[in-house]
Amino acid sequence: MARFKPRSTAPVPERALLVGVDLGTAAWPLRDSMAELGRLAVTDGAVVVGQLTQRLRKPVSRTFIGSGKTEELVRMVRALDVDVVIFDDELTPSQQTSLERIVGDSVKVIDRTALILDIFGKHATTHEGRLQVQLAQLQYVLPRLRGMWSHLVGEQARGGIGSRFGQGESQLEIDRRLVRDRISHLRRELKELDKRRRMQSRARWDSGIYRVALVGYTNAGKSTLLNRLTGADVYARDELFATLDPTTRSLDLKAGRRITLTDTVGFIQKLPTNLVESFKSTLAEARAAELVLKVADASDPNCERQIDAVDAILADIGAADIASVVVYNKCDQLDREVVHGMEALHPDAEFVSALTGTGTDGLLYRIAREAARGDVTITSLIPHDKGLLVKLVHERGQIVRERYEQGGLLVTARVPRRMADTLEPYGVSDAGEAQGRVGA
Repeated sequence: MARFKPRSTAPVPERALLVGVDLGTAAWPLRDSMAELGRLAVTDGAVVVGQLTQRLRKPVSRTFIGSGKTEELVRMVRALDVDVVIFDDELTPSQQTSLERIVGDSVKVIDRTALILDIFGKHATTHEGRLQVQLAQLQYVLPRLRGMWSHLVGEQARGGIGSRFGQGESQLEIDRRLVRDRISHLRRELKELDKRRRMQSRARWDSGIYRVALVGYTNAGKSTLLNRLTGADVYARDELFATLDPTTRSLDLKAGRRITLTDTVGFIQKLPTNLVESFKSTLAEARAAELVLKVADASDPNCERQIDAVDAILADIGAADIASVVVYNKCDQLDREVVHGMEALHPDAEFVSALTGTGTDGLLYRIAREAARGDVTITSLIPHDKGLLVKLVHERGQIVRERYEQGGLLVTARVPRRMADTLEPYGVSDAGEAQGRVGA
């Protein structure tokens, strides 16, 4: 008989109660928004034990929800042994403070913004990603410092959801001045990183390689699609915000042209403004692309609303005018008749399953077609000592025909305008002229 009873050391999930208010102005039905909030909570490691909703013309200034619902909230917190109350809309600092006093110091009250920031804090892996998350967190914390002083010690002890702000710094040791100084420092550091990113982006632009960005709602399958198209091994999992940091991979199309594909951070409705601002340098990868693939989860009932949310954020970062193609992913989860109906409604879109590979050949053909827009056909005699130029022609263009002559490689190819300008000194009108040059 064992002398000591073994005890599990696994962390105990926090018990979360979700609260939502229907103001009649939201783009999404409250039921769907609450379902998404539940998925966010689960992604952050919580167990959802209940939810409370109310219809109001406008939020109550002190507690966001009405007095009767506040009393019901307290009863549910006690009955369900709740650890954290999560509101679907952003709370003002005073509302958050009032609610925490009402439900008791042992229970945390946070909003969707804090929850998303917490998830980002967990999933950011690169130095730049951590800086961006920390900046957004501190901007969120700054106006709430006064209300937070009274319960910080208890919150630090509780840990868990909503308690990762400050990236390890004790909240008791910082004040507004220190937070502002830290925010300024982070902005300077991110500005330097953004400058380097722009230089790298400029280098890719100068290389002439066609750039494609994958954007879309979180969990739409962007990383899985990147893996399918390029053979990469990017982390992909069925959870919200599984990856935050942009990943770029190269891909050789069948026509011979080389392109780059960049997977970007997933979007979501009600994405915190501070987070969009902080991640602008990362989202710049989408702004610098020549083609944006808007990846959408075709199996989600809110698919079209998700596309609208993506379009709104692309407009915020100045990427609305970039050529784009909507890619409906996860079509393997739909009946074929449903897919046919969607194809009829969206004839310019592509329909794929990144998981099974269905439709990806058609998507690659579409990318090649988009990349070839504006291409021109040239015939050039490239000297033998210009091997790098030959390599670039093969990477950036579509070879129509080629043969080696005495004076070099005679090649006819469809290439981007910028590549055509580079080849202009070696241009010939036809093979006969090339032979004339060789015999000259």
